[in-house]
Amino acid sequence: MSTPTLVLQANLWSLTNQQNADGTDWSTLQKIEAIQAAGFDACTTGIGAPGLKAALTTTGLRYGGFFDAGKVEHFAPRIAAALELDRGPINCQLADHDTPVEEAIELTAELMAEADRQGAEVHLEVHRDTCTETPEKTSAIAAGVKARTGKYPRINYDFSHPASVKHLGPQNYVERLFDNIPLFQASTLWHMRPFNGHHCQVPVTDGTATHSPEYLELRPFIRTAFDRWLAGPRPGNTFWVCPEVGPKIGYGLSCFPDSWHEAQELGKDLRVLWAEALAEA
Repeated sequence: MSTPTLVLQANLWSLTNQQNADGTDWSTLQKIEAIQAAGFDACTTGIGAPGLKAALTTTGLRYGGFFDAGKVEHFAPRIAAALELDRGPINCQLADHDTPVEEAIELTAELMAEADRQGAEVHLEVHRDTCTETPEKTSAIAAGVKARTGKYPRINYDFSHPASVKHLGPQNYVERLFDNIPLFQASTLWHMRPFNGHHCQVPVTDGTATHSPEYLELRPFIRTAFDRWLAGPRPGNTFWVCPEVGPKIGYGLSCFPDSWHEAQELGKDLRVLWAEALAEA
């Protein structure tokens, strides 16, 4: 097998607080140009972001789609809209926290079927306030879909959500969060938000290039995740990883460093950890 590729994908969401000298927010094009200049390989944002198609055409930056959905009728047009922009892996936040498991299984099976019809790599994201809000519901949905279709759905793990739901400590991140290693290995997309068991997002740095104590506690988990993905089937031999850092609108706190700075520093360290894991794979 050839050497696997890491595609580092920035979220335009991380640049929410960036403003021009006149106080106006950066445009979609400005954000994508900044992502490209920072050395990222790809970007992600909602499929309906204004000016997205033109910005991707201008820069040539790769794109992985994102949408939320609550019913079967949403799937086909939203997948098609993402594929019209690029054929990177697509992320879906599905349904709600109170969606019954059986309904979530049906929706997920239909989502994956539509993705297969369109030749898309759609992933069900592990996220609060969706049908995957708890680890138990995520596991039940995955098992239910496999029982119905013969294969697991693609899952995009944002481990920050189950870690905070389960109030975990660094000593048991690996044991408790990797409850289904083959399911993680079958994905081509991972949202790597910096977290601990008390907060779904922690600072990566102190505002410079110095890593925060909370992030240093997390680094061994990230390295283990890379090790485990590389030890699996490596679908497409390519892993899209997003240094997922939310701005100061709920995920970040007012005392946190700038989210775009944090996303860049996290991206740099993800490349370091990937290189280490690849050298020992």
